[in-house]
Amino acid sequence: MSTATTRPAQIQIPATYMRGGTSKGVFFKLQDLPPKAQQPGPYRDAVLLRVIGSPDPYASQIDGMGGATSSTSKTVILSKSTRPGHDVDYLFGQVSIDKSFVDWSGNCGNLSAAVGPFAIRNGLVDAAKIPVNGVATIKIWQVNIGKTIIAHVPITEGQVQETGDFELDGVTFPAAEIQIDFIDPAADDEDGGGAMFPTGNLVDTLEVPGVGSLQATMINAGIPTIFVNAKDIGYTGTELREAINTDPKALAMFETIRAHGAVRMGLIKEVAEAAGRQHTPKVAFVAPPATYTASSGKQVAASEIDLLVRALSMGKLHHAMMGTAAVAIATAAAIPGTLVNAAAGGDARESVRFGHPSGTLRVGAQAQQENGQWTVTKVTMSRSARVLMHGWVHIPEPT
Repeated sequence: MSTATTRPAQIQIPATYMRGGTSKGVFFKLQDLPPKAQQPGPYRDAVLLRVIGSPDPYASQIDGMGGATSSTSKTVILSKSTRPGHDVDYLFGQVSIDKSFVDWSGNCGNLSAAVGPFAIRNGLVDAAKIPVNGVATIKIWQVNIGKTIIAHVPITEGQVQETGDFELDGVTFPAAEIQIDFIDPAADDEDGGGAMFPTGNLVDTLEVPGVGSLQATMINAGIPTIFVNAKDIGYTGTELREAINTDPKALAMFETIRAHGAVRMGLIKEVAEAAGRQHTPKVAFVAPPATYTASSGKQVAASEIDLLVRALSMGKLHHAMMGTAAVAIATAAAIPGTLVNAAAGGDARESVRFGHPSGTLRVGAQAQQENGQWTVTKVTMSRSARVLMHGWVHIPEPT
């Protein structure tokens, strides 16, 4: 007669599942994590991997909170800020779907919209900053990249206002509008992130084995991004996800471009290192305006947009647009001489509306040239966010 094997019970961790922009993620207060996970390291990564359900060779994340896409395989850790003049420290972890790592190399611009609301609800913001009715201005320190984000969160009767009429392409239902300001979003030599244009050029010739010589704008604003012309790689810029994500050769090509661009940008030393740094840099392709049908079936007219942009995240074409990539797009669009600006018509501009697979997005950028160097002081966009579920996540104790 066999005897049952005693197994330890699962551990449970307070958590909130939130949508921010066109992404979803599991949010934690730092002090709610298991003590060993309150410090960076392998144990913290193991906890977050198990929460999301990775690594999953089936690429489905059935045994976790992840949604099997780059937009839904995300984690956020928040705490009261230790940075002077800031309210909350925001740390973002992009969880690989099929591999055993968490990428801490960049921010998530979409989930940035949910940071303010979470911080208010969870007592991370001084009560004096929350009006009874109006807008709460929350100053966020983005730990991954060492930058400031300001969230303007609507408040009704002292509570975060979630419902509203603001519509965001890529999100099915309307909600309350949250304006997000990315302050001084470009990298600079002083913060250790390198220059806004790491190569020193607005456009480079990027040699990509098996692909050829490509014109590329490589920029570090919001998130390191490599822009190429759609026509140079056989596309129009009107493609939807299925056209790219069902084509293994196309995905391999984009990953090769990304890896070689990462080396040129100084983000990695060897091409092989790109496999362990999936979140950054992003790779995107641009084209002049054209009429197309978005993934929802909505017609987007060429007259409604300034250019077309398609971007890949974690090896797949994004269903809409990453918030951080939108910062890079707006910044590059404001600087004459970049491929993004050229696709938008080549004019000086302080805002840009671009077409992505789910529709359109308008982003404002304040860029200026000083002593021959371009700087960007602020990039602004509107998103929305709401709580989807609050409670505890349960996981086996990581070993």
